[in-house]
Amino acid sequence: MERHDTVEQRDTVDDIVEQWTRTRPDLDVEVIALIGRMRRLGMRVDNALREYFTSCGLDSSEFDVLATLRRSGEPYELNARALLKSAMVTSGAITNRVDRLSAKGLVERNPSPTDRRAVLIRLTPAGKELIDAALDGHVRNEQRILAPLDHDERAQLDALLRKLLIAHGDTEPLLD
Repeated sequence: MERHDTVEQRDTVDDIVEQWTRTRPDLDVEVIALIGRMRRLGMRVDNALREYFTSCGLDSSEFDVLATLRRSGEPYELNARALLKSAMVTSGAITNRVDRLSAKGLVERNPSPTDRRAVLIRLTPAGKELIDAALDGHVRNEQRILAPLDHDERAQLDALLRKLLIAHGDTEPLLD
């Protein structure tokens, strides 16, 4: 994404807002514009991330599992419950992700030394190597996505998004 001064430029949401203003002047188009832009941007960001992860031989859910294990610190190992909490998906979805990553030799399952019923999922050396390499490109990709904003704009956007997430209950720690 190139850096643009967007003050004079219009986006697709401007057209949508204009149509609603014309056909339903009683609606609060400010919220339609904000939510519309967040959703459209979210889709574009998801697409850019998906393309990058595909180039690494991963899908976004596999990347998330590998990144979660990597950021947990040595020994790069978590129980399924911690992975489940981090991913906010069903236990079946985590099982499928771990199965795929295990088949690729990127993670392994080990019995927990403290709980016979628990299984620990650990990055293999190949998994650590792949996620470390993928993370560098991932950060460059995210920098490219955010390039139209300067440092102060990024900080302002970050603070506003944090405020919205907290207001909507996104406050639980992901890893215990």
